[in-house]
Amino acid sequence: MPWQESCVMDKRVSLIADHRTELFTMVELCERYGISRKTGYKWLGRYAAEGAAGLMDRSRAPHEPGRATPDEVVAALLTLKQERPSWGPRKLVARLARLQPERAWPSHSTASAILKRAGLTQAAPRRRRAPPTLGPLTVPDRPNRVWAADHKGWVRLGDGRRCEPLTITDGMSRFLIGLEATTGTTAQEARPVFERAFATYGLPDTLRTDNGPPFASPGLTGLTELSAWWIRLGIRVERITPGRPQQNGRHERFHRTLLEAMTPPCADAPTQQARFDEFCARYNEERPHEALGQMPPAHLYRASLRRLPEGVPEPDYPAEAAVRRVRSNGEIKWAGKLLHLSQALIGERVAIAEDELGRWVVSYYDVPLGLIDRTACKLQRFEAAAPEALAPDRAPS
Repeated sequence: MPWQESCVMDKRVSLIADHRTELFTMVELCERYGISRKTGYKWLGRYAAEGAAGLMDRSRAPHEPGRATPDEVVAALLTLKQERPSWGPRKLVARLARLQPERAWPSHSTASAILKRAGLTQAAPRRRRAPPTLGPLTVPDRPNRVWAADHKGWVRLGDGRRCEPLTITDGMSRFLIGLEATTGTTAQEARPVFERAFATYGLPDTLRTDNGPPFASPGLTGLTELSAWWIRLGIRVERITPGRPQQNGRHERFHRTLLEAMTPPCADAPTQQARFDEFCARYNEERPHEALGQMPPAHLYRASLRRLPEGVPEPDYPAEAAVRRVRSNGEIKWAGKLLHLSQALIGERVAIAEDELGRWVVSYYDVPLGLIDRTACKLQRFEAAAPEALAPDRAPS
C-alpha cells in the first residue's frame, strides 16, 4: 500500500526511529506503517546513504531526456544557420538531410526551438496576402513554359553608383536564369543579359513582365525594342495587369529573398556582381524551396530544347495579307493615309488582314497589334479572347 498523504515525511522519520530501537522486525514495521517491505527497505537505504535528506521526495524526471537532440546535430544546425542566416528551420533541415542522409535530423518544429534557444530567430512581420488574380496568364506547368523578368528596386553602391538588378526566373522550377547588376532599366543593358540567358538555357515559350521599361511602352501596342525582339524569336510576350504585381507573385517573392545578396550594398558593381553570382549558384543548387518540396530549383529545371537561332527568321504572313514596312517615324501607309504603329517596329514588316468579323487586324509575326479604325484611320486596341490554355499564376508560399 502507498503512504497516506498526511504527514508523509513524519511517518518516514518515525519508521527510521522505530527501526533503530531494534524492538520491531521489518515485517512488523511495514505492517504498522502500511507499506511493503520493498518500500521500507528503500527508505532505510536512503537514510543510511544520505541521512534525513534522503527521506525527501525526488523528481521523477529522467536525468537525460530520452528524446534530446544529440549535441552534434544541434551544432550542425547552428553552424548552417550562421552560414545561411536568411534560411528558416525547414530549409536548414532539408539541406542537412541532403548532405548527411544517414543521420536522423529533427523536425522543423524542433529545429525552430533549437534556433530560438540560441537566439538565432526573430519573428517575421505579418504580411497581407493579395487575393488571387483571375486573368489570362499562362500556367507554368513545366520548365521554360514561362519565364518572369523584372528589375529589383535599386540600391546605392559604396562608390555612389546606382545598382538596379535585372532578374529572370523560371516559373515552374523557380530556377534563377539571370541576375545582373545593371545600373538602370534600359534596353541596351537588358538585351545582353537575355542574349546570354537564351544562349545558355534556350528559349522560353512565354516571357512575363510588368508594364515598365524596358519591357513595355505606354503606346497602344506596348512594344519596345526588347519585346519586339522576343516576338521575332517566337517568344510569347505576356504582361501583368498594371498595379497587380501579385500576378507575377512567384517572381516578386523571389525579390524578397534577393535582399540577402543586396544588404548591405557592395563597394562597386564588379564586387556586387560577384556576390550575385555566388548567390545565384547557392540559390539554384543548395537552397531548399518550400514550394518544391524542399528541393533546390536545379533539381527540377532542364534547359529548353528551343535553341537561340543564329539569325532571326522572317515573318511568314498569309498570302492574302497586305504587308507593309514600318517607316522611320513608326508609321505605315494604308488606304492612302499614314497610320502610326510603334517606334519599336521601325524597318519591320507588318501584315494587315481581315478577320472573320470583318475587322482589319494589324499583326507583327503572329501577334495582333490592333484594329484599324476605318473612319479615323488610326490603330485601336485589340481585345483578344483568353485562350483555354491560359490560367492565373499563383504566388508561392
